[in-house]
Amino acid sequence: MNFKYLYIILCVLTLASCKKFLDVQPESDATKEQLFSTEDGFKEALNGVYTYCATLDLYGGNLSFSNLDIIAQNYDFTDLNSQNLAAFKYDDPQWIGKADQIWTNVYRAIGNCNAILEMIDAKKSVFQAKNYELIKGEALTLRAYLHFDLLRMYAPSYKNNPSAKAIPYVKIVSINATPFVTVKEALDGVIADLNEAKSLLRVSDPILTAGYRIGFPDKTYPDGTADSLKSTENRNPSLFLQNRRHRMNYFSTCGELARAYLYKQDHVNSLSNAKEVIDSKKFPWAKQTDVFNTNKEQRDKLFYTELISSWFLGDEGKKHVNNRFSDNNAAFRPTITQKNLIYELAAGGDEDWRYRQWFTDDVGTKLSSLQKYTWNSTPQRNMHPVVAPAIRLSEMYYIAAESSFDTDPVKATAYVDSVRLHRGIRTLIPKTILKSDFIKKIAEEARKEFYGESQIFYMHKRLNLDIINTNGLIYPASDKIFVFPMPLNETGYRN
Repeated sequence: MNFKYLYIILCVLTLASCKKFLDVQPESDATKEQLFSTEDGFKEALNGVYTYCATLDLYGGNLSFSNLDIIAQNYDFTDLNSQNLAAFKYDDPQWIGKADQIWTNVYRAIGNCNAILEMIDAKKSVFQAKNYELIKGEALTLRAYLHFDLLRMYAPSYKNNPSAKAIPYVKIVSINATPFVTVKEALDGVIADLNEAKSLLRVSDPILTAGYRIGFPDKTYPDGTADSLKSTENRNPSLFLQNRRHRMNYFSTCGELARAYLYKQDHVNSLSNAKEVIDSKKFPWAKQTDVFNTNKEQRDKLFYTELISSWFLGDEGKKHVNNRFSDNNAAFRPTITQKNLIYELAAGGDEDWRYRQWFTDDVGTKLSSLQKYTWNSTPQRNMHPVVAPAIRLSEMYYIAAESSFDTDPVKATAYVDSVRLHRGIRTLIPKTILKSDFIKKIAEEARKEFYGESQIFYMHKRLNLDIINTNGLIYPASDKIFVFPMPLNETGYRN
């Protein structure tokens, strides 16, 4: 791989505000040694990776709130560039530039994970308590997470061609080209990193302690509410150990392993990791009283307690999602008809909490606006911060359902019914459903759940499912729609 744009300088950051973490200039060994001479330096560097991942370049924009959801046919556009992308015209110059930008920025984040991992073993003596295991585990999970998304965008799926040349799996900081590996090799790299991370986080992550209770940081509780019912996520004396769901925690690693094993069609290990999250009972289902709270300032818009991991959005990110989804001239809006079809209004979809709470309709324009990322004016009184979901509890149920269907179809349907019941849908899936119909049903349910989160594209690709727009036009499943164009300066390395 060509790394001419991935020279890195690791600048000293502060925990309160992230200064420039990535400058495109040669890496300085002296700067590295200075940064990684203390535990705080490693913490600051890792925080810098999270801050960068949450920018508009990555999961605060490109990889959560735009491109992949456009491709999934979730919106109605008058903008020509968006129309071209929705029609899979990957030769459009703007999309070629965007695809190049995503590739570059993901590898930039990977480079910074590698800078941490390159130094951490030699500096093990600077760490207190279990922070060595925690930081290394998070960095490995981030590296795997980033590579896996690149694999799912820029290479054929494992189901279609496991031996195809895919992406470079980069594990060192270097100016030299890293060779491309096959889809299988890249996926094996993801799984290896995640399993190592899981072992490290199992002995170090505060989220595993019995006293770590997930909840809302700014919920107004009724007088007399027992302290044992309130969140402890921001109570740790160490700021670094607070809000574990805004980072890659132990259960994030399990969840990403469930995804990766499912991508590899290893249903045994996929089910095992999904069940580890489910059976932990660490992530409470959203409560109807919170979702439908008459006080909009105290309304759970994101099913926040169910998020296993998420990207914290700053002011720029919040403005971005408002511009994309919620304001009067939002760029990404479905037609009311389109939204009604997705949420199966004709088949009782009006019971669905997501249908009832996530959208507002404008009868004049015949368009609907997504409200799940809205926030209140200062002083902020939302129960939860505005975040970009990374991994959800509901996805673990979908993965468990798909992974267990061949051995226990009744249990498989029960997993999907659990999500539906916790979304207000009382109609159960027939226990005699055929597997092909069951897979399509999971995809339909996941599209509702992940609306505005850019996950459903990955499911269609993994399962090799056709994509159908709301006008009934079918885009047959193929690499033509599922594989993004490789940056021009990388094609020689791939070939």
